[in-house]
Amino acid sequence: MRNFIWSLSLLFAGISTSFGQTNGIEKGTYLSTNKGGKIKLNLLDNNKYELVFYSGDYKIEGDSLIFLKNTKTVNRFDLSFAKDKKAKKIKIKFLNPSYYSFFIGTQNGSEAVQYQRVADIKTKVDPDWKTTDLDFEIEKTDFLYLVYEDYNGKSDVSKYALPKDVSEVTINYDLAVLNDLNLGGFFDKKTNELRISESYGKDPLVFVNEKDEKPAKTPAVVPIQTESISNWTYPGKDSYYGESYGGAVVDSIYNSLPVDTTAVPAADYPLDPPSSYTKYDFKLKIEDNLKKAIESTKTASNKFLVVVVDDKNKKAKEDFDAFIKNQETQAGYSMYDSYNAQYDIYNYYLAGINDKKWLKSNKITNDPIVIVLNDNGDILATAKANLSNKEEAFNYYGNFYPKLLRTNALVSLGKNLKNQKASDDDLIQAFNKAALLAISYSYDSDYISSDPTELVFAKTVLDQKEVAQSWKKLIEAHQKDKTVNMYLVETILKEIKNEGFTKQLFNEDRILNDTDFLAIDYILKHSDEIEKELGTFNNLKRNDMYGQVPLMNNPISEVTNALQQNLYASQDGLTGEMNKEKINSVYKKIITSGKGNFDAYRNYFYYLSQLVDRDDSNTTYLREFNTYFDATLAGTSPIEKLDAIFSGLDSSSSYSYDGWNSFKEYHSDISNNAAWAVVTNPQNSNFIKDAIKWSEYSLVLTKNNPYYLDTLAQLYYKDGQKDKAIATQTLAVKYLSDTVEEETASEIKEVLAKMQNGTY
Repeated sequence: MRNFIWSLSLLFAGISTSFGQTNGIEKGTYLSTNKGGKIKLNLLDNNKYELVFYSGDYKIEGDSLIFLKNTKTVNRFDLSFAKDKKAKKIKIKFLNPSYYSFFIGTQNGSEAVQYQRVADIKTKVDPDWKTTDLDFEIEKTDFLYLVYEDYNGKSDVSKYALPKDVSEVTINYDLAVLNDLNLGGFFDKKTNELRISESYGKDPLVFVNEKDEKPAKTPAVVPIQTESISNWTYPGKDSYYGESYGGAVVDSIYNSLPVDTTAVPAADYPLDPPSSYTKYDFKLKIEDNLKKAIESTKTASNKFLVVVVDDKNKKAKEDFDAFIKNQETQAGYSMYDSYNAQYDIYNYYLAGINDKKWLKSNKITNDPIVIVLNDNGDILATAKANLSNKEEAFNYYGNFYPKLLRTNALVSLGKNLKNQKASDDDLIQAFNKAALLAISYSYDSDYISSDPTELVFAKTVLDQKEVAQSWKKLIEAHQKDKTVNMYLVETILKEIKNEGFTKQLFNEDRILNDTDFLAIDYILKHSDEIEKELGTFNNLKRNDMYGQVPLMNNPISEVTNALQQNLYASQDGLTGEMNKEKINSVYKKIITSGKGNFDAYRNYFYYLSQLVDRDDSNTTYLREFNTYFDATLAGTSPIEKLDAIFSGLDSSSSYSYDGWNSFKEYHSDISNNAAWAVVTNPQNSNFIKDAIKWSEYSLVLTKNNPYYLDTLAQLYYKDGQKDKAIATQTLAVKYLSDTVEEETASEIKEVLAKMQNGTY
């Protein structure tokens, strides 16, 4: 049932309704057990009811009845934790959030709180908004902040201390609101609870008779602090000024009093401020000429140069210096106590009389104007405004910088493609910039502002065929490399996973082509060197790149994951069949080289299980699985062997996050599934002896599983071990439970009957 809006303390008093005469419902007073404000339901004579607030105080002044507001801040959130000492990250599951009212923040120690709007996270992880709940991951952190932003200017901010071994946080919330009801209800005799919902829907309001009310339970997880804050904000938070509706501006929290833009530390709220909050004394280096300013910008790949032309303003230097001081303060608070390049993303330069020639050559005639350059001096964006008007755009937390990265990637790639003298390194860097972009949304590029002072981005149109041909030549040219180029590796891996420059620039989903398979050969050839360089390269990216750029993992795992992903995208027909043969060839190279880790085998087996040989058998799959089984899983101490494999998993493997039980279940299932392929397909009968050992292994890992027992029993019977088969199938029937589908349970019982009467 949707969340309800309570607007009056006495609702529907005396309104007739038609409760069914359900046995067990008595006239009288019922109290809600739902989280939020207490609600009283009075069932009166003459089939009438009252719904009223149960909590709160009032006073009488003359003829006025005044309801007193509860000044105690309500904890709107219910949290529950799952724990796993091996968890590398924390999974967040937010149940059915109303996205635009919620924010989530993380904090390590006394560092600044990093907030994100829940709706923004939803757009990133589920761009099509297919699911109701929100699932995502965060890095390990000490504190979790949850914020509900109300429309009256008040925001409820709750701070939670997270256990060190927490692996998952499930968040539920309650707004305790009610409106436009279409009610029905029933009485639960087991619990003596009256459940009221809209058309007997989900999320009911639950009431108990006043005389049967039980003491309220203490929440499982209690925030260490909860505050109600007026006009709550944080650096980079969208202001969402009032939208026009019917000719009037709608007043809300989003067009309340302006927030002082002079760097307020994100943690400097009433929530447990550190006893001695310090900021890093960050200073921007302001060059005295444009050439030096551009050269200085080259020192880091994540920086851009903001050039200001404001000759007509007599206070231009004074305004510029004030702006610089403000930017230094904001960056210093974000860095907290030491330099962090992540927050140092712009250099600034105030143009003077010596820059007239450069301005003229670039056809820049407006004054004032703000110009953004890349490290090569290419113009990426301009705004017909002074710097103070555009101050918000250059905030680290804003959305201008990601758009600037995209524009820079387009400009750089377009420029290098047209430059016949461009080096391979220049082309690799240009392709790499495009490959690492965040997801682009069509409305970003199509939107045209009517504001003449808006920042306008440079336009670059790329030819897809030209881009593909240039990439192919680049891959071919590096096939004989003796030393690996890690930027090329990173770009290849993004491209074969359908996340690279083709996806970013042309928004095209595709299957692997000849160039991709050639690029994969480059990865396989240099895989040992890549693993050695991986740590250093990832650290460089951590320090050098804006935001959370996904880091590279084990190259073999990355390649096999891309192959599996491509299997779903492969087209039918000749192209698809040729691709399947090439994919199989890559898997064979990996397995034969001895570099086949668990992820490689897992993806390989899944790939093979989707294929059927020409004689309608699964010989290729079963033969390859049997080789892996005998070499890796079979023998004494199977649990210890499996644990050794699990302990050696690469951190990129999903099973390193899902845990030991999931890893064990995978091997139980794959062993049973391979064995079941022998049961169901007569063409696989040559593998009966092998299938029995696979099936027996599945039951060593997962005892008394009726599905596995059914598989093993039928294999025994096919192998002529009828008594053993009947005994095993009897166990399969014994261990049937409510979790087994009725149809499957009936089939298992029927197989036992046929074995017993000799008709199997």
